[in-house]
Amino acid sequence: MKSDLPKVLHEIHGRPMIKVLLDTLATLKLDRTVVVIGHKGEEVQKALAGYPVQFAWQREQLGTGHAVMMTRELMADFDGLTLVVVGDAPFLSVSSVKKLLDMHHATGAVATCLSMILPDPAQYGRIVRDGTSDRLIDIIEFKDADEKVRRINELNSGIFCFDNRSLFSVIDRLDRGNAQQEYYLTDVVKIFNANGLRVSVVPSDRPEEVLGVNSVEDLEDLARKFPAR
Repeated sequence: MKSDLPKVLHEIHGRPMIKVLLDTLATLKLDRTVVVIGHKGEEVQKALAGYPVQFAWQREQLGTGHAVMMTRELMADFDGLTLVVVGDAPFLSVSSVKKLLDMHHATGAVATCLSMILPDPAQYGRIVRDGTSDRLIDIIEFKDADEKVRRINELNSGIFCFDNRSLFSVIDRLDRGNAQQEYYLTDVVKIFNANGLRVSVVPSDRPEEVLGVNSVEDLEDLARKFPAR
């Protein structure tokens, strides 16, 4: 991002990305909202003063699964669904979240992933379905994928819903035996499948909603795609 500012505090249409996202999530009337913070997390806390959120510290950045592990004290006792979203996708819409939840309930899944289909898949994790069904078998990160898997153009957005108790019953089984030596949240898909539990996937109707921001250019491109409103 060519800046020392935490990524989620970079502004789009004059507002920090994370505030845009949190304002959308607030309309869903969630029971609790936990923001995982790390590098310069104090700045994020200060920016979100007045927001009804709790914070969980991720002192070391050891992957998406590790980020969820850090919420254990705040989340592990919760009965219900947990929505996991990424802070650099500010224009995630309520309609996309509802589509995710509808698929989750309709299929009786323990976890459901919101995917995106792009002509240029870049370095996103690949979605591996059970044939043409809406059953998710695996998510393979780009750096761990062979050439056949890399040709898949259905991608992981990083946005999921989980049965919360089920999520925390397996989160400690993640390991770092992968190319990035990180705890991948996506590995819970394999664990659930190995236990005979249903995992589903549904594509976003508007994939640009869930594209991550990883550069100044990405931020500018997103602002063009989503005019101020």
